[in-house]
Amino acid sequence: MKRVIAVVAVLLSSCGADPVVVPARPVPSVTVLPSGVQMPAVIPDAVPETCNPKASLRPLEPAGVIPPDSTMARIQERRRLVVGVGSSAYRLSHRNPLTGRIEGFEADIAREIAKAIFGDDQESRIQFRALNAADRIAAVRGVTDNGEPVEKVDMVLAAMTMTCERWQKVAFSAEYFSAGQQILVPHGSSAQSLADLGGKKVCASATSTNIRIIAQSRPAPIPVAAANTSDCLLLLQQGQIDAVSTGDVILAGLAAQDPAMEIRGPRFTDEPTGIAMSLDAPDLVRFVNGVLAEFIRGGKWKYLETLWFSPQIADAVPPTPQYRSE
Repeated sequence: MKRVIAVVAVLLSSCGADPVVVPARPVPSVTVLPSGVQMPAVIPDAVPETCNPKASLRPLEPAGVIPPDSTMARIQERRRLVVGVGSSAYRLSHRNPLTGRIEGFEADIAREIAKAIFGDDQESRIQFRALNAADRIAAVRGVTDNGEPVEKVDMVLAAMTMTCERWQKVAFSAEYFSAGQQILVPHGSSAQSLADLGGKKVCASATSTNIRIIAQSRPAPIPVAAANTSDCLLLLQQGQIDAVSTGDVILAGLAAQDPAMEIRGPRFTDEPTGIAMSLDAPDLVRFVNGVLAEFIRGGKWKYLETLWFSPQIADAVPPTPQYRSE
């Protein structure tokens, strides 16, 4: 809703005459959108799934061993593991304003991997790099789709859905969280699912798989794209959109940030979440899969899931790893 601000100017003459009152003129307020918002969104072309995106490479045997001349050995020599994380992913990888430490479910998984490489000195050997959603694949590859070089990371943990299309550009670990798309709305909203939002504005990250699902829904919502889902939350708080729709693992952080919002409806997609790594580093993929397998088997996964996502996500269970036949 636009507000009108009345502006009254009072002019005083130098000779003490009565003030002259200029009639008020309406000044429309300005709506400021976060950078990169598309309203309505430009929808990328859909690409059919032609593989099993959950199937990764089998873990190294024996697990935890770092062969000479491997990617892991080079990371040891460099003395740091560079991990790309979401730039504002609360409960997944966010900066604690009191301590400056990166915290969250994905940040703790990254620390498990660093510990497997460096031992107990992992905290000082891990470098987190904040990324927008659109920059995740380029950071893994070290180059954009246009061929422009960018700073490279060893891996990305940023609620990244594994798809056959993305497998063409990066390799993925085994699934570390089985996410599914839902909606986030204010408590007073009558919408219980995406089907209730026909003609309403629904936001997701511009480069996510979720924006396509929103555009394909019937009755049709108005898809709104943002650089990050945290920008979608801001738009929702300002009343500029009606809902946010993305994976529940991301929505859990948004709901925890703002108690006036709630997650609703059943999941209506299957979004396997994996760690993205270079296609040129299959040994690192295998090593990480060994770490994840032990992480799940030893009970650490369930402990961290409860710590970071309860009560927003109830009864989550660790995914069963799937590996490619070789």
